[in-house]
Amino acid sequence: MNKSIAQIVSIAPVIPVLVLEDIESALITGEALIEGGLPVLEITLRTPAALECIRVLSKLKGAVVGAGTVLSPEQLAAAIDAGASFAVSPGVTPRLIEAAVRARVPYLPGVATASEAMALTELGLTHFKFFPAEALGGTKHLASLASPLPHIRFCPTGGITKENAKNWLALSNVCCVGGSWVAPADAIRERDARRITSLAREAAALKRSASFG
Repeated sequence: MNKSIAQIVSIAPVIPVLVLEDIESALITGEALIEGGLPVLEITLRTPAALECIRVLSKLKGAVVGAGTVLSPEQLAAAIDAGASFAVSPGVTPRLIEAAVRARVPYLPGVATASEAMALTELGLTHFKFFPAEALGGTKHLASLASPLPHIRFCPTGGITKENAKNWLALSNVCCVGGSWVAPADAIRERDARRITSLAREAAALKRSASFG
């Protein structure tokens, strides 16, 4: 784990959020995304195969593989043991943040309010998942936090699409976005590497705010 969360979220403008059911389709999907320019992969802990997929994909050249939908210290420990380079959660609990800090794992906890973000900055965190992004008020909501919280950066996830991603990435406090559109469920199921690579290339070409180069 030699990259900080700030470095990880700066690698590409989009982090694919993946629900993977088996190793073969996971490998095809991971290789296609990396080829398309999206090497940071968030594998959600929503399937029985998730941990093994993390274990296998973390060995791919160029891949930076993390665990998403981490809900407990036990899941966090299992993900780290499987080789996860970072962890993402939809929210945060005292036990989970304590475990993440103790493990010194690059961590992107989910927040929905300014108060949640401020409380976590007291623990030294500055990068957060903003979730569920569209349901919480969209870009207007997040843009309004830029001035009062200038030191905080967000990765919006939840309702981010090919069509609206550019609007989120234009915000000065958005470092990247998370989304599943770059690897749709049907493309993963059909093992359509060509389609996934094409979607990844389009996403990798998206421009971020000047704040992120």
